[in-house]
Amino acid sequence: MSLKIVCSGHIVRHPLGGHCWHHLQYLVGFLRLGHSVTFFEDHGWPGSCYDPSRNEMTDDPSYGIRFLLDLLRPHGLENDWCYLAADGAGLGLSRVELAQRCRESDVYFNLSNVNWIPELEVCRRRALVDTDPAFTQIGGFGMGGPFERYHRLFTYGENVHGPSCEMPTAGKKWLPTRQPVVQDLWPVTPGSVDAPWTSVMNWSAYGDRTFDGRVYGQKDREFSPFFSLPRLAGQPMELAVSAPPEIRGRLLDGGWRIADPLAVTQTPASYQRYLAGSRGEFCVAKHGYVSTRCGWFSDRSAAYLASGRPVVVQDTGFSSFLPCGQGLLHWRTPAEAAAALENVNANYAAHCAAARAIIDAFFDSNTVLTDLLDRTI
Repeated sequence: MSLKIVCSGHIVRHPLGGHCWHHLQYLVGFLRLGHSVTFFEDHGWPGSCYDPSRNEMTDDPSYGIRFLLDLLRPHGLENDWCYLAADGAGLGLSRVELAQRCRESDVYFNLSNVNWIPELEVCRRRALVDTDPAFTQIGGFGMGGPFERYHRLFTYGENVHGPSCEMPTAGKKWLPTRQPVVQDLWPVTPGSVDAPWTSVMNWSAYGDRTFDGRVYGQKDREFSPFFSLPRLAGQPMELAVSAPPEIRGRLLDGGWRIADPLAVTQTPASYQRYLAGSRGEFCVAKHGYVSTRCGWFSDRSAAYLASGRPVVVQDTGFSSFLPCGQGLLHWRTPAEAAAALENVNANYAAHCAAARAIIDAFFDSNTVLTDLLDRTI
């Protein structure tokens, strides 16, 4: 059965080559299943649009709209989008046309909890896909609440409601889900053991959040043991990160290379080239994910795996449901992290092959999105 699906996200406001893959694979994945898709985005708040060409926040969505059209056009979606500007007018589809698509829709998916408009009330079914577990539930960031608006609540915190998981739930029932990967959009090229370990990261995306006396922190709270890892491990390691000057200095002193994150994420293609030019990914996770053992797994790490690059990342509890040891290696301590890097180096080709196999078995968009629809409709 072909469905009419409305999805919202934040591509116009955040037009970066890594971030956009997250939303795009939902849109293209639904299309590949035979459904029709409309993407919309609301301006949200004053100065919400990031313009990488000027490295500033603005009300002007022009850069983001050009970026969105370049993203959608290869998939035949260039006429199926609407951006609601600050004055309420619709760019792309008019607001009247968007309202009609909402009335005709079978389901609306709010991706990442950053949109809400009154027209969504007429969508037959409504589902929230929480990609920032713990922070979403405590109201740390997002515009999609209250949760009662939705018929289903999904989360990337796949251990939610589990015995070892301390993730807040806001008193609601959450269903686990994960990032879909459209595999043919990710070509695999041979990796090189001489390439650097890399990652693309925010140092502190929006700061710590406190709820019921407990702090839920960002990646900066987890990174301290690793400032000197490249020197200790004797391996080239690089971060595409924008960090405060004192942090940048400590990274360089510890042997880290620092890449320009705006150059890396300028386009979807530049992001893919950066990942493909890496030996694999090494990265810490947000303190809020680690401390709650929620099971969050990064869409960025999924992209490395899809590129056939091994991933060595801090365990948030995902080791309870994803296979670890070949292609994907988890760690909880600096010693375990160093051992995992050596493990990959010792049998690199096998780890590269295993990385892509994990995507096929656990992240394929046909499987992930069919399951998402089955539990929503």
